[in-house]
Amino acid sequence: MPQKRTYPDRADVSSAVLDSTVLAVACLATYLVLTRALAHLYFISKSDALLGAMWGVIATIFVFRDSYTRSVSAAVSRTAATLVSFALCLVYLLFLPFHAWGLALLIGASALAVSLIGRLQDAVTAGITTAVVLVVAALAPHEAWRQPILRLADTVVGVAVGVAAAWGLRAIRARRKSAS
Repeated sequence: MPQKRTYPDRADVSSAVLDSTVLAVACLATYLVLTRALAHLYFISKSDALLGAMWGVIATIFVFRDSYTRSVSAAVSRTAATLVSFALCLVYLLFLPFHAWGLALLIGASALAVSLIGRLQDAVTAGITTAVVLVVAALAPHEAWRQPILRLADTVVGVAVGVAAAWGLRAIRARRKSAS
């Protein structure tokens, strides 16, 4: 016998619309900061600026959670994984060009590194970050060493905007609660 489908009530819909709107605005802010503001600070190509904006928006989405506390926890997770990936990829790319074996080795090394520092839950994020940095470095091999630096900066912007958006959402919810 099929289960009866339940629909969200008006309060749930209102909350979902608010959360989605704040997330969308946060992603737009990240995109604009990375494509308009930061792109002018450094000599980077349009494709690097767009890639950076995408990576920053992904960080914003990753960090924005249903509570400020969870957003801060996700920010710590994303930052830890990115820092490990940054360090490994930068050292590798300063001395060696992209290679599939290097990709595999560094993904494994990044997962091991976060596990050894007690952040096993960050292994997947560190691996994804490492894969993105190295594959993008393969697309621009003449200055591949810049990719870890650029992706770290993009992540920092995305994480900061995501946490700020979660803080703003918390303030909006508190104001709504006190008004009702």
